Amino acid sequence: MAKGYWVVTYRWVTDTDALARYGAQAAPVVLEAGGRFVIRGGKVTAREHGVAERTVVVEFADYDVAVATYESQAYQDAVRILDGVAERDFRIVEGAA
Repeated sequence: MAKGYWVVTYRWVTDTDALARYGAQAAPVVLEAGGRFVIRGGKVTAREHGVAERTVVVEFADYDVAVATYESQAYQDAVRILDGVAERDFRIVEGAA
């Protein structure tokens, strides 16, 4: 079965304290669901139409787990912390089989 991934690129962040609070609340939800952070910040070199902002990639056992984790109440509670202080391009993607 193919794995599922969250691929998240931040377009902008105006409140790094809120981002830290979000991370502290969201990470345990991800880990409890069996998610594994493949990329979590670090150096970014943007090419073509990319934006050199924070990038996060999380691997899950499969696509359905990735979707269910995103839709969970616990994750939605965490993501609300970013309302108005960050804009993200958030995709849930099925990996290659």
